[in-house]
Amino acid sequence: MSDLPGKYQKLATEYSKLRAQIPVLKKAVIEEQGKAEELKDSIKSKDQSIRKYEQEIDSLSFRNQQLSKRVLVLQDELEESQSKGKKGKHKNSDPPPMGFPADTSVIGQELQSKIEENARLHKQVYESDQEYKQVVDELRDRQSILERETSTHQEVIRSMVEKHKSTVDKLQEEKAMLEVKYQAQDKEVRECKLRAELAEQRLEQVQRELQTKLGVASKIIRDKLPFNDTLNRDLNSLNIPTHDRKHQLRARELINNAAGHIRELTQGLSNWHTYTEQRTKIYPSDEANEPLSDVNKKLSTFLHENASYLRALEAAFHQFHESLRDDALTTLETSVGLQNFSDKFRCYVNYVSKLHPYQLLSLEEECAVASCTSTLKAKNMELHSALQRFMAALNKLETHTALIAAQSKKGCHHPKSNQGKMFALLTASLHGFHEALREVSKHYNSKVSLEHQLPTATQKLKTTDECVVSSLVSLVTTTGRFSTFLESNLDFFSTMAGYRTRGSSISTNESEEGPKSNPVVSLFRQRAANYIQLISRPCPESVPYKTALQNRRILLSSTESRDSLAQQVTSLHDKVCKLEQDKEHWLLESQLLQIKYEKELKRVGDLEQQLQRLQRSMTGSIEDNLHIDSTAEQRNKSLSVSSTSIDPTIIGTLVKEGIEDDDVQTREELIKNHYTARITSLTNQLQVAESKAVNFHAECRALHKRLSAAEKSKSVNLTDLDSTTQEVSQLKDELQTTKRSYESQLSLMSEHIAGLNDKLTTQKDEIDALKLLLNSHSKGSRNLKRK
Repeated sequence: MSDLPGKYQKLATEYSKLRAQIPVLKKAVIEEQGKAEELKDSIKSKDQSIRKYEQEIDSLSFRNQQLSKRVLVLQDELEESQSKGKKGKHKNSDPPPMGFPADTSVIGQELQSKIEENARLHKQVYESDQEYKQVVDELRDRQSILERETSTHQEVIRSMVEKHKSTVDKLQEEKAMLEVKYQAQDKEVRECKLRAELAEQRLEQVQRELQTKLGVASKIIRDKLPFNDTLNRDLNSLNIPTHDRKHQLRARELINNAAGHIRELTQGLSNWHTYTEQRTKIYPSDEANEPLSDVNKKLSTFLHENASYLRALEAAFHQFHESLRDDALTTLETSVGLQNFSDKFRCYVNYVSKLHPYQLLSLEEECAVASCTSTLKAKNMELHSALQRFMAALNKLETHTALIAAQSKKGCHHPKSNQGKMFALLTASLHGFHEALREVSKHYNSKVSLEHQLPTATQKLKTTDECVVSSLVSLVTTTGRFSTFLESNLDFFSTMAGYRTRGSSISTNESEEGPKSNPVVSLFRQRAANYIQLISRPCPESVPYKTALQNRRILLSSTESRDSLAQQVTSLHDKVCKLEQDKEHWLLESQLLQIKYEKELKRVGDLEQQLQRLQRSMTGSIEDNLHIDSTAEQRNKSLSVSSTSIDPTIIGTLVKEGIEDDDVQTREELIKNHYTARITSLTNQLQVAESKAVNFHAECRALHKRLSAAEKSKSVNLTDLDSTTQEVSQLKDELQTTKRSYESQLSLMSEHIAGLNDKLTTQKDEIDALKLLLNSHSKGSRNLKRK
């Protein structure tokens, strides 16, 4: 019992540690989810940019095809014009006009320069295409890496959640249990305070009453107490015997020790049954992997019911111990509470007898397992026989307990001289029960050592078997202490003392021997006890003769019977009204509970809304960055569209018009304008790419700043968590100190009350001594008068 506060303290510290880890894990999970969302959004934006680049490449390729076709057409026209010029030379011998060769050479040079410029532009397009493909490949590699990282993070988060879910549930249950125990202990402390105050008030009241009674008793002794001769042993034997206080205190002390042994015994039996229940769910078949057999199912359900029987057994003996008083003699005839204890013990023995065949069948099933060796089968059969001897010893112990408890019944015919023999039989049966338990523990230990050598033995089975062995060892030690306790105090239990003759404790005449009280005194005492028991019985319910005659007349007369029926109807109506009132009361109670339930649901909804707000605030900054990216892209799109909107149709129409007019200068200007517009569009695209790169760089810097701020907030939260844990530990220490101070105060009060009781006993002894002195003085005065 002294280790319980330490265990509770350890559990509290472990619980506080795990509870401190929970918000950190939650925060990590939320951060990982935010990072995953950010990565998904970035992937979406990259996909959009990739699709945009692909569209631009398609448009550029289409335009290049159109330009190449147009250049081929122009080359064909140039060749046709040259061929026509040569034919004119051959036909006409006239020299060509001035300026025509110069014009053709200028056109060829310009066409050559345009072709070179077109080749250079093709090269630039090819290089930009290669750069675009390289960027796309890099982005795809980065996307795959980020997807792998997100998957690993999700797996780690899932594993951590599954790993800590059971521990968190267990810690929450332990927290609830510890809170309940703390509330119970706090309630006990308050009750102890109230009891201490009441005890002080009662002590003052008892002191006042004792002082008044002492005055009255001294006055009666002085004025009216007759003379009683205690020196003559024959006459003194006829006096009313007094209650032996020392014998009562000794009996109360022994019963208190027996209560402690019984409490340890019930706890040991409960542990044994509980650990055996756990073992049946693991071996020979694990409940988590395969279904249990019918025998093991029944055995586990029966073993689960052990607490109801053992708690009732412990509570029955505790109630008997609390019913004992210091001012009453405790013998087997007056120990009525032992009958309740015997009944509860009989119920437990019946429970064990119901459990016993399933235990034996479970052992037989273990022998039938394929992995069971011959030596293990032999050990199982030895344990089988040991359990049968254990059941026989338990039945024998129950028989002797019932025999001793039957002494307080009215119809008991056993003489008092046989009580010593009964206690001897009880001691012998308890010793046999101890030996049977020792044999069961020995065989079970050897059986478990063989099972653990098998390859099919799991760690869970080993730990459970160790718990069962430790519970059996504690049972053996408890029963051994209990049997030695009975053997050492067997003489006291066998003695018939309990009464003494008045004045024998202070008599000086020790020469005479013989009985201290006359046999007729015990007979008179028994007759007086029987008479008091007779008059204390409740009178049987009966109807007086006059009321019976009156009831008969009422039944015979119809009018009277109607009145009686009306009265019955009114009484039944009153009962119905009361039941309706109770119904309304319970309806109101149910409505109140429904309102409380709705309030709790509303509170849960508010908490969920707060959690959603926090998540939105975390994702708001990410959405802002994405909005900035989208606006930049739209602006760049508008620029590119405006730069490339004058593309093929306008150029085609202008060229057709130039061809129709045969204006070479306008055609060259159109081609020049077309290529300048193309160059401006490519420069605009280059500027868009540079702006995107700057935007991504700014976004990375912002994310880095946010990461540093998050780490700073994490460090601040960790310091706050450490300070709160220290405050909680300080509060627990203060609680322990206050609890210890209250316990010390209660112990001081109990010691003070015990000291007052001792003072009262000394005062009572002084009163007896004064009585004897008065008697001796009165006897001496009478002798002087006679002389």
